[in-house]
Amino acid sequence: MTEEVLLMKGNEAIAHAAIRCGADGYFGYPITPQSEILETLTELKPWETTGMVVLQAESEVAAINMVYGGAGTGKMVMTSSSSPGISLKQEGISYIAGAELPCLIVNVMRGGPGLGTIQPSQADYFQTVKGGGHGDYRLIAFAPASVQEMADFVPLGFELAFKYRNPVMILADGVIGQMMEKVVLPPQKPRRTDQEVIEQCPWASTGRTQGRSINVITSLELQPDAMERKNIQLQEKYKQIEANEVRYEEICCEDAEYLIVAFGSMARIGQKAMETARAQGIKAGILRPVTL
Repeated sequence: MTEEVLLMKGNEAIAHAAIRCGADGYFGYPITPQSEILETLTELKPWETTGMVVLQAESEVAAINMVYGGAGTGKMVMTSSSSPGISLKQEGISYIAGAELPCLIVNVMRGGPGLGTIQPSQADYFQTVKGGGHGDYRLIAFAPASVQEMADFVPLGFELAFKYRNPVMILADGVIGQMMEKVVLPPQKPRRTDQEVIEQCPWASTGRTQGRSINVITSLELQPDAMERKNIQLQEKYKQIEANEVRYEEICCEDAEYLIVAFGSMARIGQKAMETARAQGIKAGILRPVTL
């Protein structure tokens, strides 16, 4: 079977991959430089083909809480935004992490702080790797360095989100979101049936059946000892993720005397600098973190 190679923006690849991996819903709000994700989904009209819901919410706060609701029912749901929009979503992301729900969040970073600029940036690194909102939580964070990885990290992100019941962030910068490259999209998968969701997500709020205890989706623990146990349990999960899910790329590191460490679009610039240095006899290498 011949692969179909397409030319598209990183943002567009996110949208196509979401439909193809069987996502149930996208809830978002336009903001540069990631608006093409919502625009592409609207243009493709997946509600007519796969039944995927695509909704422009009235705000970023509304969008993340729609994700919270959808994730609570075991559905594959996602949102996307850019820096200040992600900041508005932080309380909801913290709730989702506390309730241990799977979802996919895309941040196509712009410069800041404040409204900043619409130009590319990597300034949300600390916000992402430290959790972002209040409380001691962590996200699984992928840093794509190509349009191909924008597409690849959507199904992988959903896979790990459900494996660990934890929100996953694709932390892309504005260069990767806006640049056009060749990409091979994942094959089309059907959305899960309601019965498959119930079987795969016994914790979800899918309607109580006879003989099953009530599923309560909440991040609230009023008793201090219960909250402490919850935090300890979450920290153990984050250690497990850190042990199992670290991904990186090494280029010319075996004999390197100088090591460039960079992620996203800066890793591509770093690789060119490494090649230039090598041509001048300087033993440089590059280490590209894929997970942050």
